[in-house]
Amino acid sequence: MAAIDFKKTDKALYQPPTAPVIIDVLPMTFIAIDGSGDPNTSESYAEAIEILYGLSYAIKMANKTVMEYVVPPLEGLWSTPDDSLENTAPLNKDQLEWTALIRQPDFVGETELAAAKQALAKKKPKLNLDWARLQTITEGLCVQVMHIGSYDDEPATIKQMLAFATDSGYLIDLNDERRHHEIYIADPRKTAPEKLRTVLRYPIKERE
Repeated sequence: MAAIDFKKTDKALYQPPTAPVIIDVLPMTFIAIDGSGDPNTSESYAEAIEILYGLSYAIKMANKTVMEYVVPPLEGLWSTPDDSLENTAPLNKDQLEWTALIRQPDFVGETELAAAKQALAKKKPKLNLDWARLQTITEGLCVQVMHIGSYDDEPATIKQMLAFATDSGYLIDLNDERRHHEIYIADPRKTAPEKLRTVLRYPIKERE
């Protein structure tokens, strides 16, 4: 039996068109790590990514009899103190507050995470595994699009998303719980910047 690949079974989440669409996102469970600063230079961000992948693969390998699946792509929730992610001005990345995420199958709970932490700690004892937690996120109504190209070119795509949401009768609904969301479909280490594929997602609400 072929391994389940969420990018294929949940195409609406991971393969949106390059024109904005409205989507209702149901609850999902993630391994999550919080941090702040420029992800291009932050040592804590690099360690967070190493932890997320390490734990995700440890869970996958330990539960092959439960479910065969492909580890989902890296995701990120982003915000800034002044909510500047909502506009198209140049972004001061040092001010970024982030939550790095990797989705987990429904069977994963605290027991599976604890076992994965124990296994990973034996291989990489220097990693701060206390950073990682399970988090269930219900995003609900959102506008999203597939951005093709460099991360630095996202503002133009975000502008299109905001305009589409407004024209469709919605308001952007960013807050502490509902944040700018990115899903990294293409690996930046192996993909030219102009060919990167990133799902951009913003929470919305109906205009009253």
